[in-house]
Amino acid sequence: MAKNIYDFDEGRREMAGLLGGKGAGLAEMTRMGLPVPPGFTVTTEACRSYLLTGAEPAGLRAELERHLALLERAAGRRLGDPHAPLLLSVRSGARYSMPGMMETVLDIGLTDATVRGLAETGGGKRFAYDSYRRLLQMYGSTVLGLHRGLFDSALTRLKTARGLADDRVLTADDLADLVEVYKAVIRSAAGEDFPQDPREQLYRSVQAVFRSWNSERARLYRRREHIPDDLGTAVNVQMMVFGNHGPRSGTGVAFTRDPATGRPGMYGDYLAGAQGEDVVSGVRDAVPLAALEELDPAAYRALRGYLALLETHYRDLCDVEFTIDDGTLWMLQTRIGKRTAEAAFRIAAQLADEGLITEDEALARVTGEQLGRLLFPRFADSVGRRPLAHGVPASPGAAIGAAVFDSAEAARRAAAGEKVVLVRRETTPDDLPGMVAAQAVLTSRGGKTSHAAVVARGMGKVCVCGAEGLTVDPARRRLTTPDGTVVAEGDVISVDGTAGTVHLGALALRTSPVAAYLEAGTDAGDIAADDLVRAVDRLLRHADGLRRMEVRANADTPEDAARARRFGARGIGLCRTEHMFLGERRRLVEAMILARSDAERRQALKALLPLQRADFTGILAAMDGLPVTVRLLDPPLHEFLPDRTALTARLTAAEARGETPEPHDAELLAAVESMHEVNPMLGLRGVRLALVAPGLVAMQVRALAEAVVDRRRAGGDPRAEIMVPLVASVTELRLVKAEIRRVLAEVWAATGTDVDLPVGTMIELPRAALTAGRIAGEAEFFSYGTNDLTQTVWGMSRDDVEAEFFPAYVARGVFDASPFETLDRDGVGRMVEIATAEGRETRPGLVTGVCGEHGGDPASVRFFDRAGLDYVSCSPFRVPVARLEAARARLDDAHRNTGDTR
Repeated sequence: MAKNIYDFDEGRREMAGLLGGKGAGLAEMTRMGLPVPPGFTVTTEACRSYLLTGAEPAGLRAELERHLALLERAAGRRLGDPHAPLLLSVRSGARYSMPGMMETVLDIGLTDATVRGLAETGGGKRFAYDSYRRLLQMYGSTVLGLHRGLFDSALTRLKTARGLADDRVLTADDLADLVEVYKAVIRSAAGEDFPQDPREQLYRSVQAVFRSWNSERARLYRRREHIPDDLGTAVNVQMMVFGNHGPRSGTGVAFTRDPATGRPGMYGDYLAGAQGEDVVSGVRDAVPLAALEELDPAAYRALRGYLALLETHYRDLCDVEFTIDDGTLWMLQTRIGKRTAEAAFRIAAQLADEGLITEDEALARVTGEQLGRLLFPRFADSVGRRPLAHGVPASPGAAIGAAVFDSAEAARRAAAGEKVVLVRRETTPDDLPGMVAAQAVLTSRGGKTSHAAVVARGMGKVCVCGAEGLTVDPARRRLTTPDGTVVAEGDVISVDGTAGTVHLGALALRTSPVAAYLEAGTDAGDIAADDLVRAVDRLLRHADGLRRMEVRANADTPEDAARARRFGARGIGLCRTEHMFLGERRRLVEAMILARSDAERRQALKALLPLQRADFTGILAAMDGLPVTVRLLDPPLHEFLPDRTALTARLTAAEARGETPEPHDAELLAAVESMHEVNPMLGLRGVRLALVAPGLVAMQVRALAEAVVDRRRAGGDPRAEIMVPLVASVTELRLVKAEIRRVLAEVWAATGTDVDLPVGTMIELPRAALTAGRIAGEAEFFSYGTNDLTQTVWGMSRDDVEAEFFPAYVARGVFDASPFETLDRDGVGRMVEIATAEGRETRPGLVTGVCGEHGGDPASVRFFDRAGLDYVSCSPFRVPVARLEAARARLDDAHRNTGDTR
């Protein structure tokens, strides 16, 4: 029979998959000799079995009883003892941290009988009934599924009747009365009495925590964080220790470094006379952890020592929950702490400097997604603009949006395309949909360890917590500042998560320091004084020395090419020539399309030639010495003509006024009508256009070849490549390649300069991928156009489907993420693998790359490295991200941090 339960002294940190992150952390601290309340962990395997069958695994109750007996022996108390009762906590603990997404039940074991025993032996009547009412509320909402508001309303009514504003001043008799009210709430709303059997409380609480793995908010969080749905959660059963035990008691959350900035030093919050949920929920404002040094010097010194020990042991930022029970310090959790992007880079560099980790490990501790966040704009200086409020800078960045006051409204507006800021007194796990939808989160309560702060940091959302000067009124959908300024729902506000300020209106933005540094292409000896910039520069340089795959950029102008090179691109993987035919040049393209004879067409192409040549010359100069892959014209020609509807309206309006329509407009409309296609994405474009539009390919190839000649004569080192788009058949490529070679030979003969440029193709159709072995007989390189390949593999038009049904597909688990953002490995990725392998069978050493948007997506970059591609190409601003991820893809799993730093 499978072992379903492990005592804390049986586990270790490497067992997170079985014991969950929390259980593994408790086991590791127990092994290290830290003061951990005794307990045991019910495994994730037991959870998966329960969720699959709807019943507990065979023998689980017997195992619970055996381990409970050991726990009672260690605690010196028994569950249900009316004189000195043992109380238990039941907490979730998945492999990957999911803060607040699953359930917790505290004070299990309290009944009408044991509460009196606790009062007599454990700290007085008020403490006992305060604990009992907490159990009733948690059990009612978690196990019985009652709305928490039922209990909150009862508490509010009691405080109003007593003329009190703070539940901390309720008397013991008040709390005893509240217990009876809570029991009546349960009886009325749940149709059953609160169980007076402590074992029933325990068994049903364990089952409730199992079920919470599939709660709506847990599922949403897993989708957002790409955590698999089939892992399940462990359940930790532990002896209760009490932060609400009296004046020498309290609870807190501590970090070994600041999780928002990465600055060194112990950081966190402490709340006297409270249990852990009070700190995390943010319903009461905690004091900075430093205040504990005055409140309880001995506990503070012990905690500081334990934090130092844990950080050295885990070699990373640690997040710790602790409780002081009547002067005794207990460690309740440790895990690798979630951090902001800014903190991730600083901490990685610091730990490498301190010798705790290697440079490779430092690189593994940061992600391309985090680097991308550091490139986002920041607010410009707001000198002279007084903020609406100051709060705790819980998660840095700059965000602008309409203020909204509940999660559902945030999600609704965001789905309609509006940018919003979610404003709450404090957030709860039920606010997750709104937090995901919002640009930023603003709360009037809580600190850096509150639910809002922890979740926002994990998601990379801007967050300001504890803006105490704000009065948030969800019912009236507004907030009010101390000076009487009212911000109503829909009013635009700016949230500065770095400074911890909130401003009315939209503040101006500026380039972030990291983006400014990278875009400047600063030399190694001229690094800014900013330690964050130094950390990013250091890790990117290490990445450049480690990665196998090159990173190129998609760039269509000399300016973009120069910017990409400053960002670290090693060439251009996609130069789109169609962008060179827009603006004033559109008239020349129109002339080519409307030409009535070959002579007229040649004249139009002749006018385009010097313009195209100048474009290519500038781009080759900007990327001198590096490859530049030029894609021949791809879109259908009608895209260069005026809109069909606009032309028709113009002609109709002229006729209605009795005027003679412009002959040119009529000619254009006739051309548009003749070229109209039901599905132009699959129509006359790419290689098909090259085969049926005489002279177009020749003009483009000649312009590129002559630009190469010009650059070589100027002493440059141009490395141009020609790419043919939308090839489905090797015959198509062979025909177009013959025309390309003819033109190149003419330029070579005319100039005496070698212009034998490589000719390759985009693989962006399933047929091309499946016949890649034959196509490689003609193509000298492959570049995967994953945008179109995704559309054709899935049979979806991106422009049509993303808004229509993608959200439903993500919600129902068809997609983990949009396949247009992160590569579909099973379908499109398989095509890439097949084409690469078969292409290289025909042409050993075939150079392969990717030039779709996936070239800058961190997860996709890692796949392309494993697939053996030679380069990825992406927009210039994503080049640093791709550089970092291409290197991280080369790191062996053994070098990576074993904790969860996502």
